[in-house]
Amino acid sequence: MTHNIDGSVVLITGANGGLGQEFVAQTLARGASKVYASARNPRGWNDSRVVPLALDVTDHTSVAAAAEIASDVTVVINNAGASSPGALSEAAADDIRGLFDTNFFGALDVATTLAPILRRNGGGVLVNVLSVLSWIGIGNAYSASKAALWSATNSLRLELAPHGTLVVGLHLGYTDTPMTARLDVPKNDPADIVRIALDGVEAGELEILADDLSAQVKQNLAAPIETMYPQLVVG
Repeated sequence: MTHNIDGSVVLITGANGGLGQEFVAQTLARGASKVYASARNPRGWNDSRVVPLALDVTDHTSVAAAAEIASDVTVVINNAGASSPGALSEAAADDIRGLFDTNFFGALDVATTLAPILRRNGGGVLVNVLSVLSWIGIGNAYSASKAALWSATNSLRLELAPHGTLVVGLHLGYTDTPMTARLDVPKNDPADIVRIALDGVEAGELEILADDLSAQVKQNLAAPIETMYPQLVVG
């Protein structure tokens, strides 16, 4: 099931962030007729095709209001996310719930609220921005929230396919965005990640592994657990 971005109406959550801004720019460059650039506090854009849209993914009233405005949407990019440092075993329960409110429940609310609109508009595409950390637990509570969204993405893919909706999971490693600014590690260029993601959408891919790290970790899921976590091997 392929889908051309050219002529599409796109809604992007977390549009003010590093990946979000690239999704706005690159969907426009590929011919999107309209882009709803959503954020809690939407910014202005120097393009008449961009519609700034207030959307707090943790507030269903906000999600429903945004869905009513974006009734012509054909591509949804579920990009909004949050992170929190620290060990899962030491984190406060409220902090973990807050992370899940954005990364899991918020993303799921956006998906399920907009799914009927995509169906009415011919099916379209839902892209859930996941992470290589949805497959490996070194991201602590963040990993747990993204693993939950990965599982939900698989379920939504099956449920929405009969409606003509392509559900895509995008996995990527550390990428140079404000969320990773504090990390001293090699990082992907957001422009490369978004280009690979949109190429995958247009090719009809169900799962997009946007970098070598994601491909390697995905392959290791079938290996013994010690392969993924060599630090557990004693002696």
